[in-house]
Amino acid sequence: MIFIIDDDEITAKCIAKAAKRPARIFNNAIEAMDEIARGELPEIIFMDIMLAGPDGFTFLNELISYTDTAKIPIVIVSSLDFGTTNLSAYGVVGTLNKEQMTPQEIFSYAKRY
Repeated sequence: MIFIIDDDEITAKCIAKAAKRPARIFNNAIEAMDEIARGELPEIIFMDIMLAGPDGFTFLNELISYTDTAKIPIVIVSSLDFGTTNLSAYGVVGTLNKEQMTPQEIFSYAKRY
């Protein structure tokens, strides 16, 4: 199961379709954390950083603070340019630019994890 956290419903549905795997879509980080707290651990998370409520970095900090969630691979899907910023300490395995990402890139990450 993959989690997709994005407050843009169209983007979230496109990611789910391109991933070609069962997915849960959340429009904010709180809903995703609640699901994880109930014991639903995703195999990978695709997430936006600029979210309403707690932003993506707050969510990432929460994830890395627990041993069972710290190893969940994260793909950031954002309009922000992270350039060569190393986000691996947060469990980030890749970044995708919302304006340039392709279904093949999404599927590649979903297949890998």
